[in-house]
Amino acid sequence: MATTFWKTWAAGLLACAAVVAQGQTFPSQPLRWIVPYPAGGGTDIVARMLGQAMGASMGQQLLIDNKPGAGTMIGGDLVARAKADGYTIGTVDTSTVALAPHLYAKVPYKPEKDFAYIGGTTRFPFVLVVNPAVPATNLQELIALARRNPGGLKYATPGPGGPNHLGMELFQRKAGIQLMHVPYKGDAPALLGLMGGEIDMYLVNTAASLAYIRSGKVRPLALSMGKRSAVLPDVPTFAEAGVPDFESYSWQGLAAPAGTPPAVVARLNSELNKALASDEVQKKLNELGIEPSPTTPDEFSATVKSQSTLWGGVIRTANIKLEE
Repeated sequence: MATTFWKTWAAGLLACAAVVAQGQTFPSQPLRWIVPYPAGGGTDIVARMLGQAMGASMGQQLLIDNKPGAGTMIGGDLVARAKADGYTIGTVDTSTVALAPHLYAKVPYKPEKDFAYIGGTTRFPFVLVVNPAVPATNLQELIALARRNPGGLKYATPGPGGPNHLGMELFQRKAGIQLMHVPYKGDAPALLGLMGGEIDMYLVNTAASLAYIRSGKVRPLALSMGKRSAVLPDVPTFAEAGVPDFESYSWQGLAAPAGTPPAVVARLNSELNKALASDEVQKKLNELGIEPSPTTPDEFSATVKSQSTLWGGVIRTANIKLEE
């Protein structure tokens, strides 16, 4: 009996030592970072920025691999099905792990089972902007205009079912108004449509819209965050503008396949948060109007769960279903 105990104890000790050793020696080769969006966009820029900083710190390259498509599910599936050794990681966002399970009948992975969440990376604040010809200089005037003309005002999104679309569905519920949805294929054509007068308003991320706001080509009415943005200090939040309990933004994080050793996840989390805290990264993010969002693995996992619950309810209420 005693012999069995000591054998079990020794085996457990060796296993713990192996896990610790793995965390200390990791990484010993370049890593692959899957980005579920095309090259050149905000998500890609952030991944390359963080990958460069993390790679310099760890002594190994982080190679960015863009795998766009299927509402970010192609990239998400590649991460979920990769070898769980820490050498394949990937960006997951609101769409990948909080919206897709509620929007699509078939999702190739289960967010709650198939990922080891490493930590949060960034948040992309949304700002509601209008064409300068719209007779509304603040959010309450826009709401009053919409109430006088139910369904008459048009809002853009960069595509159906994304966080911009869901944010506007929630806004309509909170404000008691009805608007017409006009989906575009990305931020750039949606902003062109807004400036050309095809639509009246757009809940858009600050990174894509900042230049147009500063040039006066679009008018900002409210920021959908809990506090004002440093790059738009004069733009009130929705709560300050009279619509309380409303926040809508795109958030992103880093994930590995489920089963990745905890010591490896801890090392990646440490390196990620170190990169997010660096002066150079913070300066670049601030210039883009993007907020760093460092977390522990457990905190990011909790964010995924709470956001899935929130937006799942909005999707069911609005009866939004997509096919891929």
